[in-house]
Amino acid sequence: MLQPGDEFRHVYSYTQNDVNTFAQVTGDTNPLHIDPETGKASMFGRNIMHGFLGASVFTKIFGSLWYVDGTVYMSQTLKWLKPMFVNTQYEAVIKVKEIFPEKNRILYECTVCDLNTKEQTIAGEALILNKKQYIW
Repeated sequence: MLQPGDEFRHVYSYTQNDVNTFAQVTGDTNPLHIDPETGKASMFGRNIMHGFLGASVFTKIFGSLWYVDGTVYMSQTLKWLKPMFVNTQYEAVIKVKEIFPEKNRILYECTVCDLNTKEQTIAGEALILNKKQYIW
């Protein structure tokens, strides 16, 4: 049974090939993501990942890793705080913030931190519809 404060952690990273595939799938071919010369000339000194690619870890967690039997994504807020880079390890953390048993919904805090610098790169909240068995 889930309780406020329960959390789940997941370490992940993406390659430049992942970024290039994401660019193809979404149509976001901004050179800052895919062209090494543009990345090198930018204020970041290298290419940055798409913000939504970095945040897509949350759909993986809620869809495949954490109490996934019958979950439905209701909403997600996101703030991008720092750029994210390929071949860098990040840790996504979801934490139960509030439970709404009458509607079978759970509000989570969602964060991503760079494991090397310890800096937070993403902050947000997700509202998830769960089966009753997880929240009663």
